[in-house]
Amino acid sequence: MIRRVLMVCVGNICRSPAAEVLLRQALPTLTVESAGLGTVDGCPADDHVVALLAERGLEAGAHRSRQLAQWMVTSADVVLVMEASHKRQLEQQFPQVRGRVFRLLEAQKADIPDPYRQPREVFEAALVQIEQGVADWTRKIRAIGHA
Repeated sequence: MIRRVLMVCVGNICRSPAAEVLLRQALPTLTVESAGLGTVDGCPADDHVVALLAERGLEAGAHRSRQLAQWMVTSADVVLVMEASHKRQLEQQFPQVRGRVFRLLEAQKADIPDPYRQPREVFEAALVQIEQGVADWTRKIRAIGHA
């Protein structure tokens, strides 16, 4: 049974907060969190992310970045990352989580490029990919079962 999902990217201000908000909306009984591999704690979500999610009726303005910690990874039933390199890094750093770390676009065998410091259109494209990945994982999690 899946109860806790952790979304991971680099800065925890663009991709993983968007994925967190979208999955939390899709599966409100699930605990969904996000963190970054190389971030500074306390940074707000990127303005483009906040605006694009607001256009979808979702709130991300209260998000603050968090540096990934071991307890976050080990307490998650599933860890969803944005790129294959993130998966390799996590599995190297925390070997005990092998088998629980997947790309958000695992079904498509694709990465979601980092839109940081790019124009809004790049954020829009990334968000469309994130929405697809969240939809895929929502179906999988429902099939497996969740709290």
